Amino acid sequence: MKNLPMDILRTFVTVVEFNSFTKAGDILGRSQPAISLQIGRMEEMLDQRLILREGKNLLLSDAGETLYEYAKQILSLNDLAVSECTKSTVIGKVRLGIPSEFATILLPKIVGRFAKAYPDVTLEVNCELSKTLLSRPGRAAHDLILALQNNPSEDAESLVKTDNLVWVSGVDYDSQKSPTVPLIVAPEGCIYRQRAIKVLNKIKQPWQIVYNIPDLTGIQYAIQEGLGVTVLAKGTVPENLKVIAPSQRFPELGTVGISLINVRNNSKNKAINLLSEFLRTSLA
Repeated sequence: MKNLPMDILRTFVTVVEFNSFTKAGDILGRSQPAISLQIGRMEEMLDQRLILREGKNLLLSDAGETLYEYAKQILSLNDLAVSECTKSTVIGKVRLGIPSEFATILLPKIVGRFAKAYPDVTLEVNCELSKTLLSRPGRAAHDLILALQNNPSEDAESLVKTDNLVWVSGVDYDSQKSPTVPLIVAPEGCIYRQRAIKVLNKIKQPWQIVYNIPDLTGIQYAIQEGLGVTVLAKGTVPENLKVIAPSQRFPELGTVGISLINVRNNSKNKAINLLSEFLRTSLA
């Protein structure tokens, strides 16, 4: 049996997640040729092409897709095993600001895994609208901020990924039953709210805000009760809600950027830098 080298698996996953050999090299502290050489070694070992080029984009072959899914699981188990066995002595406190709609995804999963791996790091998590988090007082109150951005630059260092915005309803909701679209949204300043109203106005589709709720839990309950529809990033849609397929009544909503801002960018606080890397890798 062949053993897959852990360092090359990490290189492969990083290349895929950032869609770039160069960015992967920057993150892993290696040159672009060294990254290419590692990927070549992996392809030679498996006797399969893993990554294909299409212009500036990198595409995974069928074998690459399979390896990518396994590699993420292998690396996750490796990192957890190392942190458990070495009993990390990293200590500190990190003030993390995240959009409320990400709380159900981040807190129990990604942030939970970090807390288990680094039990001596105290996490203070605050959920607010991205607009509030990115304000001057918001930046002053946090060390790391995960935020949604309408028009992020693809080259921005803070950009982690982009995600599609989608219309969401309850499982049994009839999205065609009313001539006016009933919107359940967060208060003014919410990117999802702005995008929903913008696209509906563009096609002259009548709409009405029926509920104005500041947190995702309240929005989720209202949606479950069949009181209307909302807009969410596809990656944050709870399993008990339904994505509405694009139609003349519910047009495409475009994408949104998900950025991670290290407010203390030059900080030597190891806990902040570890959580930043952990979030960036997990979300990408």
